Amino acid sequence: MNPLLRVSGSGLVNGDGETVRLTGFGLGGWMNMENFITGYPGTEDMHRRAMRKVLGGDVYDAFFDRFLEVFFTEEDAKYIASLGVNCVRIAVNYRHFFTDAEPDVLREEGFRLLDRAIGHLAAYGVYSVIDLHATPGAQNQRWHSDNPTHLALLWQYRVFQDQVVALWEEFARRYRDNPWIAGYNPLNEPGDASGQAIGPFYDRVCASIRSIDPDHVIFLDGNRHGTAFDMFSEPAENTVYTLHDYALAGFADSGRYPGMSRGEYVDRDFILRKFLERAEYMRRTQTPIWVGEFGPVYSGEHNLDEHRYRVLEDQLEIYREYGAGWSLWTYKDIGLQGVQYAAPDSPYVTLIGPVREKKDRLGTDVWGGVDEGVRDVLEPIERLVAREFPDYAPAPFGQKQWIATLIRHIMLAEPLSEEFASVFTGITEEQAVALADSFRIGNTIERTRLADVIRAGV
Repeated sequence: MNPLLRVSGSGLVNGDGETVRLTGFGLGGWMNMENFITGYPGTEDMHRRAMRKVLGGDVYDAFFDRFLEVFFTEEDAKYIASLGVNCVRIAVNYRHFFTDAEPDVLREEGFRLLDRAIGHLAAYGVYSVIDLHATPGAQNQRWHSDNPTHLALLWQYRVFQDQVVALWEEFARRYRDNPWIAGYNPLNEPGDASGQAIGPFYDRVCASIRSIDPDHVIFLDGNRHGTAFDMFSEPAENTVYTLHDYALAGFADSGRYPGMSRGEYVDRDFILRKFLERAEYMRRTQTPIWVGEFGPVYSGEHNLDEHRYRVLEDQLEIYREYGAGWSLWTYKDIGLQGVQYAAPDSPYVTLIGPVREKKDRLGTDVWGGVDEGVRDVLEPIERLVAREFPDYAPAPFGQKQWIATLIRHIMLAEPLSEEFASVFTGITEEQAVALADSFRIGNTIERTRLADVIRAGV
């Protein structure tokens, strides 16, 4: 079999002309860490700086080196294949490949990690999509681009764009002959507030990739976090336009499904309408539909989680009906979304327990968290902004999300990041290794109900 994929009409085919619908997971929390996935507050860079200050260089290296070793292994690839899916979208942070201090010096250890994951997946017949989840300057306004601010500075500074293009040229050089790479995803969830920079940038980065690797598929996320495609006119050759499709009824503050979520009645018809709106460009241009991210969050409370599984079942049924591929976010974590998650009594989850409770109370995780514990702070600010600036609509999602980011995810998360790191005070290198091993498959727990839904939904 020739596994190399290409776009053919509204689908993907391999080198033998067989139709391939990509289904699988996003691999978050590994080469791009996120707060809700492994429990820390704030951004990855903030977290790492706080941890290095507390642990010192040797113990810091012992923990993070082991974490990167065990979070995704051959056993993970084998398990993923056993679910019947065929693709993993590997989220990466640019910091694994160069530093801000030396942006022209490539870090081979980052490529070794990526190579290892791609090789393990290929051994089990699973494709990889390389997803640049965090860029220099940040391509969106949120924590998952490792952004310490609320501004997406990639779009304002040519130097950051140059660095992204250079990195994608290096990816293209290294992987152009690997048929188990399904394709390249140059930016995760771009948030160009002006809407004017993203189109020219996509033209530039795609031309640079194509000058080196003319064969692999390119996956382009829509603006406004994978939901807006107005910057595209005629579709480019061998290109998939990627939507993200998180459902209102899958969020942490949702209740019964069908039922009310954030002031709207959400049922299968509502979810279908949203999907068709987001996929309008692909349907109009008859290009492949791929849902690069979606998925509910889970509370651990059986009755509530059953409603979330019904949301997921309806989404998977809709995607199958429309021939859409999908990548469920995310594969592994400490219990919010992953099909594998660190055990509640594991050394790592036990150690972070007290500060994690405080983090939940303060609602510092904008994703997967709720703001009930800080409504007395947020409400007067929300009223003030609405009264004084009624027409102000900050990117990407308006006033309330902007305020939540500034207060919960920046102001409260910064000091809490240091408090989180402090619980690691005094651990030895051996203890650091044991803590990281909490994320090794075999030590983790399968969310069996979710695994069953995935198997049935492929």
